[in-house]
Amino acid sequence: MLRDAKGISQENVAHQAGISAYTYQKFEKGESKPGTPMNPRLFTLLALANVFEIDVRELLTFEEK
Repeated sequence: MLRDAKGISQENVAHQAGISAYTYQKFEKGESKPGTPMNPRLFTLLALANVFEIDVRELLTFEEK
């Protein structure tokens, strides 16, 4: 939702955050390896928060829809 709201591509987010597009795509799906929950490093979370211009705590908040 954050990426769509900003109108940027997965590749652009990944580039700005310094991670591979493949890794970012897996994060959006919520997995890091097939069938394994994602487990990003703190540096990656901080980089993504910076790209989206949000507080890192917003990435750690889970709201079920």
